[in-house]
Amino acid sequence: MSDYIFTDSQHLKELERLRAIEQVCDPASRRRIQAIGITTNWRCLEVGAGAGSIAEWMAGVVGAAGQVVAVDLNTRFLSQIDLPNLEILEADIRDLPLAEAAFDLVHARYVLIHLADFQVALSRMLEFLKPGGWLVLEEPDFSAARAISGEAAACQAVDRVNRAIGQMFANRGMDYALGIKLPSILQSRGLQPIDVENDAHLAPGGSGIANVMKLSTLQLAEHYIATGEASRADVDQYCRFAEDPKSWAIYHATVRVNAQNRSAKKDKVKP
Repeated sequence: MSDYIFTDSQHLKELERLRAIEQVCDPASRRRIQAIGITTNWRCLEVGAGAGSIAEWMAGVVGAAGQVVAVDLNTRFLSQIDLPNLEILEADIRDLPLAEAAFDLVHARYVLIHLADFQVALSRMLEFLKPGGWLVLEEPDFSAARAISGEAAACQAVDRVNRAIGQMFANRGMDYALGIKLPSILQSRGLQPIDVENDAHLAPGGSGIANVMKLSTLQLAEHYIATGEASRADVDQYCRFAEDPKSWAIYHATVRVNAQNRSAKKDKVKP
């Protein structure tokens, strides 16, 4: 069974949400990947490819002599991409049937937070890195989320929904603040150097990140309500808050980490 909370989402609604994430996050993702020196001939692994924008972009960067492998639990949104140097695999990173030490770059965005056993997935990513290869991870930190300004009742509803988000992850054995812990986790795995960016920008209602969180909340409303931390009225008020240009909030932080594998020894999961 998949851990991914959005697996059963309706096709068009989930595609809309993924496209919204791409619009908000792709510029920073491309910037972080470019910072490590991606170039022609590289082999790249995109984990949790979603709607495919980053995998498609990387395929253009590495050129005909390079290769990109895009992996997702469900490749329903990748079928329209047809590039000779892009291979699409419907698989789980935790048991991906690929040769080890094959990639110059492994990238994942908002993937590990959905896995209770994220350390297993991380170990697999490290196994796929060549010595000298780069790992680029981007994960959210929902502990940073809070309403800043707006109608008092709406701010209170937003904060209740934020508590429900945290409780939903906890109920599933997942860490809603995983992003903020990424640097120390990677350091403990022996990766270096580690370049960190913590993006906890303050955003008004109607902004890109507010729209992403509204779309996520609409899809996950029943999960949030089931925690007992938020009501249907809270969810409705959260969505109106996210649409109101006079409201301001930190919806979550995104921690981005670039780290290099300087060891020839591969990290294995202990049985």
